[in-house]
Amino acid sequence: MTSPVYRRSYGVKGAPYAHPSPTTLRRARSAPYFFLLPAGLLFALFFALPIGYAVFLSFRKVHVSGLGLGAGARSEVWAGFENYTEAFKDSELLQGALRVLGYGCIVVPVMLGLALLFALMLDSERVRLAPFTRLAIFLPYAIPGVVAALLWGFLYLPDVSPFYYVLQKLHLPQPNLLDGGPLFLALSNIAVWGGTGFNMIVIYTSLRSIPAEVYEAAKLDGATPLQIALRIKIPMVAPSLVLTFFFSIIATLQVFNEPTTLKPLTNSVNTTWSPLMKVYQDAFGRNDIYSAAAEATLIALVTLLLSFGFLRAANRRNKRDVSQGDAR
Repeated sequence: MTSPVYRRSYGVKGAPYAHPSPTTLRRARSAPYFFLLPAGLLFALFFALPIGYAVFLSFRKVHVSGLGLGAGARSEVWAGFENYTEAFKDSELLQGALRVLGYGCIVVPVMLGLALLFALMLDSERVRLAPFTRLAIFLPYAIPGVVAALLWGFLYLPDVSPFYYVLQKLHLPQPNLLDGGPLFLALSNIAVWGGTGFNMIVIYTSLRSIPAEVYEAAKLDGATPLQIALRIKIPMVAPSLVLTFFFSIIATLQVFNEPTTLKPLTNSVNTTWSPLMKVYQDAFGRNDIYSAAAEATLIALVTLLLSFGFLRAANRRNKRDVSQGDAR
């Protein structure tokens, strides 16, 4: 008599083996979903649900009756796209977006250029103390953004900075890095200092995955180290460059810690210097969570559109390069 769970049959050579029952197969198919259930619940509770609630609030507003006094004087009503229309007309939000655009034009190319340069140098055969150098370049990324901004903020202050003391002793100009145009350089320096190490590790890991036979063939053809770097290494780590550029764009559009931390040290940084600072000011300064939700949704949509457009353009270029290579 066969077991209710397994049904005995015979293979080609007559050796018996067991077939799982339908109940066992159903349990095996459903097992991955049980493993994914905790992560799915956490994603829904702490990511999807807050986003959905913020989108819901962006279509609401507070209606004030009379003088706004009494229990029923203030009520939440449907606003439609009114909050989004006001956000598009908000000059402070537009000015913050322009500031972030200028900030990103400095941060992204400088940070990725340094990350690529450091990765190529660490991948060189003549490099010494490579583990220590990698750790030294990556270490700033491990420092929290607020701590890094405070550290550089005090280094920018003329009264406490050792750099200004040295410039004074050498009778050299002492620029005010917390005022006017130099403020963009000061904020960009903090981001570059903290983010270069992470991007360098991503690119360096991609470089280490290139087969050694590729380098040997290039050397046999008479390629110099510079030619190998420009014509082999950089093209082959293009996907890593796309990934780091994608992350850098998202981080630039969400800049908040650096200007918020430096705000008490200078009058050049106001409460709406960046779009996220404007969202924070509206939500907790003006107590208008509905306008803040609409602005946050717009920032998320702009980030999504820019990221999707960039990734699509990069994929189209990769397909074109592959098709040209196949044609050759």
